[in-house]
Amino acid sequence: MTSYQLLVTKSTCYQLVSVLLPLASRLSPFNQLPTTKSLILKMKFSEIVSKLGEATSNNSLVNNKDCDPEITGVAAVDMATAENISYIDGDKFAAYVHETGASALILPLDETLKERAQQRRIAWISTSQPRLLFAQTLALFYQPYRPVPSIHPTAVVHPSVQLGAEVAIGAHVVIEAGGKIGDRACIHPNVVIYPDVEIGDRTVLHANCTIQERTRIGADCVIHSGVVIGAEGFGFVPTATGWFKMEQSGSVVLEDGVEVGCNSTIDRPAVGETRIGRNTKLDNLVHIGHGCKIGANCAMAAQVGLAGAVELGNGVILGGQVGIANEVKMGNGAIASAKTGIYHNVKPKEIVSGYPAVSHKIYLKNSAIYKRLPEMYEFFKQKRKEK
Repeated sequence: MTSYQLLVTKSTCYQLVSVLLPLASRLSPFNQLPTTKSLILKMKFSEIVSKLGEATSNNSLVNNKDCDPEITGVAAVDMATAENISYIDGDKFAAYVHETGASALILPLDETLKERAQQRRIAWISTSQPRLLFAQTLALFYQPYRPVPSIHPTAVVHPSVQLGAEVAIGAHVVIEAGGKIGDRACIHPNVVIYPDVEIGDRTVLHANCTIQERTRIGADCVIHSGVVIGAEGFGFVPTATGWFKMEQSGSVVLEDGVEVGCNSTIDRPAVGETRIGRNTKLDNLVHIGHGCKIGANCAMAAQVGLAGAVELGNGVILGGQVGIANEVKMGNGAIASAKTGIYHNVKPKEIVSGYPAVSHKIYLKNSAIYKRLPEMYEFFKQKRKEK
């Protein structure tokens, strides 16, 4: 090819690109789907009080209807500016009532704080649960991104899948045979759902999570990015020649209202099921081993690891990096502080700490003694010399 021919060829390519690129942009599947719009909400303080109902009955409007500022958002009490509503909960933050820029505050049942807010012309609501009411207020101004109901043209959905009403299925989602997707479920891009999986109404699966075969996820669950639910449990039988793999034929069940943080894993067992109880919340990087039974309303902070067949009662709380050995049972309301290593059963409402786990009261005593070990060592060293 001559240099002239090459020049003509390049020129033709550039012309084609200049024509095709705008056309490709118009034909992009992203332009074929409806999008959501973000809204800046504004409401009077009195509207917030009305929307939140009876929990706000103790408020500044009762005696001062003129102090009804316009609120455009929520903020931390130390960062709040005019048109923000914030909250104060506990002695640590009480002093901020003197200096916050917020136009409205959610306060504890404290007459001094109410009087100071009144003096500064800050509208207020007083409640026994300021943090909870703040969370409810925040929901008035912000909702997580949720695409409108639609099925992206790049999604691959098996014909046998039963889709509920108003589902949203994002780009490159794969849903294999026999699946059931509930009403108003939301499945973000790149989610892979294996055969015979059930997803409940209004459940959200965030991008890049994987739900393996026969998993059942209830209504109003949230599964964050990178989560793998229903993967094979760690089941290998030792033999004279090595490890024999035990197939994991069981399943995983998540009851209604469960939330699973990013990159967490919940394994299926060889037989039976792994079950996560209603309204239980898992932070990021949590591992639930095969055959575990987790009660309702439990909470686990990041990097908790449960070995196989662990059983947790209702309302159990596990701090970050807690590890629990095979078949351990924790009773209702038990608590383990961060980095606790648990090898034995824990009674209901018992608080344990340390590695290995002991009663929290004993752990505190041990910690106090540990600090004095150098001093004790010198004392006994001196006594030995005196002999």
